Amino acid sequence: MNQIQKPFTENAAFQSQTVARSFISNVFSWMFLALAITAGLAYFTSENETMLRMMVNFETGSVTAFGWIVTFAPFALVLFMSFGFNSMRQTTMIALFLVYSALMGMSLSFILLVYTAASVFKTFIITAGMFGVMALVGYTTKTDLTRFGSILLMGLIGIIIAMLVNFFMQSERLDYIISFIGVLIFTGLTAYDVQKLKNMGALGLNDGETMGKMTIFGALTLYLDFINLFLFLLRFFGRSRD
Repeated sequence: MNQIQKPFTENAAFQSQTVARSFISNVFSWMFLALAITAGLAYFTSENETMLRMMVNFETGSVTAFGWIVTFAPFALVLFMSFGFNSMRQTTMIALFLVYSALMGMSLSFILLVYTAASVFKTFIITAGMFGVMALVGYTTKTDLTRFGSILLMGLIGIIIAMLVNFFMQSERLDYIISFIGVLIFTGLTAYDVQKLKNMGALGLNDGETMGKMTIFGALTLYLDFINLFLFLLRFFGRSRD
């Protein structure tokens, strides 16, 4: 009986790993597409004076109504996709994800106006390297990272509160501390999220629509990890144009 069960168990495990690999591959494909859209729109917007004037009043230096929409719309889209996951169709989620990545590109265009292109590129390469290493760790490690999830979440809430406080304090030292902690948190979240997505993919849900939505939401999760890690690292490696 055990001799019959063993091949069956091994085959089931192999199929589970295959499904997980396919799922993770799709997640990363969508994430890379979103990053490409963001990078492309960021560069295009930074080089287009008409687009910049739509978001900023050059005479007063204040943000226009359209600029505020571009800034806060991505946050609204993330919340909408999160709370509407069950009722939303896959095609709708894909469309919102692509719109989100485009809006993020427009809002991040100011980075290329503040920092030199060389330092932004260097920071991007460093981010890609750190992200890749931690993603590999999350995918291959046998250690259950679930117990670290709540710690990372509390840390994330903590730096959000600290960033709000520092918005009024304008402390450069606190800004550096927040950035350092932010790098640690999103480095850890990358490994944690990849392992979580791997385990989700291994479930091999039969509902293609649900799996499709999970793929997009997983791509959004990793996209946020990458972008936030990049922004915090930019605080250390970015060089001002001034």
